[in-house]
Amino acid sequence: MKSTGKILAALSLTLLASAVVSAKPPAPMNYEGTPGGVRLLEQGQHPAVVHPTVDAMESWRAQHPNRGQAKGGGHGGGSTTSNNLIYQGGTGGIGVETAPKVYLVVWGSQWNNNDPSGEVSILESFLGSVGGSSWLNSVTQYCQGVSSGTQFCNGAGTAAGNQLNIYQNVWFDNSSAAPSHPTQSQLAAEAVKAAAHFGNTTSGSNASTQYVIATATGNSASGFGTQYCAYHSYSSSNYGNVAYTNLPYMTDAGASCGANFNGLGPKAGITIVEGHELAETISDQFPSSGWIDGSGEENGDKCAWISSGQGASATVTLSGGTSYPVQSLWSNAFNSGAGGCVLSY
Repeated sequence: MKSTGKILAALSLTLLASAVVSAKPPAPMNYEGTPGGVRLLEQGQHPAVVHPTVDAMESWRAQHPNRGQAKGGGHGGGSTTSNNLIYQGGTGGIGVETAPKVYLVVWGSQWNNNDPSGEVSILESFLGSVGGSSWLNSVTQYCQGVSSGTQFCNGAGTAAGNQLNIYQNVWFDNSSAAPSHPTQSQLAAEAVKAAAHFGNTTSGSNASTQYVIATATGNSASGFGTQYCAYHSYSSSNYGNVAYTNLPYMTDAGASCGANFNGLGPKAGITIVEGHELAETISDQFPSSGWIDGSGEENGDKCAWISSGQGASATVTLSGGTSYPVQSLWSNAFNSGAGGCVLSY
């Protein structure tokens, strides 16, 4: 009996160990060789795509001169196939936002009477002007409903959208304090909470929707300004997959995240970074099952912080005649299909 008990105990331990191993989530693609791209930030959360800092981008380009702007304005390098964005098959059939809707969430009582750079009004105005602009229009060359490995849609599938009135509404969720340094899981939970607040409680209502979670000055997630400027990801919920952006208080990071970049002004990073995340979420709503290159970078990462030449960040006129600083976006179609960074399409 003692022998049988030992055998059963050993078997139980073996089964428990097997269960623990099998419970571990699969490791996502994690391209550590690039300054921006797919990263696993928190165990149990979906992969995020991080926006590199100016310093990280400049250092990377200095170390990889043959993969810089001479390759069409981005830094993907390699052959045409690996340099361009490739469709990854989507998540549940969704790879792009075909009719993008953007909701801004001003999270936490820390915002109350505390917006020294006026970032909320800038974000609202920018998001309200960006839909239908020639700057954002390059996203419409990417699509879903096509085979994995597709590089050019050529009218097949359903294209990503760039309609007027992409921006839907703002929610000042400021009755209580947000975490002073929110984790990815806390940001994801706030995005799901926002979906409920705006009445988007079905997978269909979130299939082409993104939530921008803006945190107050001095209250950013760990790593802001040193490891990244922003990131986007998604949360699986009872409302379907909910796409969101972690958007810290950009001017807190100063030049690391765009202040006075290319002489575009001390607040340039606000719209450069949010525009980057907006376009990336439209073309890769649930990372990284939409459009990425062979290095795991999206249409914003490949053109981040270009200071001169083709695709350099600049102030552009958006819909309705308003002008804001933005970065260029990667276009597979540019340069006869070789690809490159463009400010209009």
